[in-house]
Amino acid sequence: MAGADWPAVAALEAAAYADRSLSEGQDALESRGRGSPDTCFVLELGGRIAGYVLSLPYPRFHYPDLTRPEDTVFHSRNLHLHDIVVAEDLRGRGLGSLLLRRLTTAAGASGFERISLVAVGGMETYWQAHGYRPHHEAVLPPGYGSDAVYMSTGLRTSAPHDDEEPG
Repeated sequence: MAGADWPAVAALEAAAYADRSLSEGQDALESRGRGSPDTCFVLELGGRIAGYVLSLPYPRFHYPDLTRPEDTVFHSRNLHLHDIVVAEDLRGRGLGSLLLRRLTTAAGASGFERISLVAVGGMETYWQAHGYRPHHEAVLPPGYGSDAVYMSTGLRTSAPHDDEEPG
């Protein structure tokens, strides 16, 4: 993701979440992108940014606060998929799955062992179909919506680590 991409990313994010009051704004999105530039990228089609993935290291069962930009970069083997968006007119073409495969490859190459996310807007079934397991015991703040569910998947078999501290 390049600096010039952020206005288009923010516009896609605003369009995707405006009806759910989940839009964070460009400053917050950029702050999250700084946490792991190798696992944040855009999808360019036809000369425009048609989608993006925004992910950053976060301790398991923790997630970004939607009310403020990031001020901490965590050193964790858990990669939190904060956002994946495809432009509305291009949905249903498998582009989201393409972005997810790209993220999974990048996460493994970067040494992450798990990917977590917060499914919003009734998307739990979608994420389950992609191998994510719900953790209904995880308590989420109301800002994510009443139907939000914390989910995760492993990238490879590994022993647990105690490296979940901010750095």
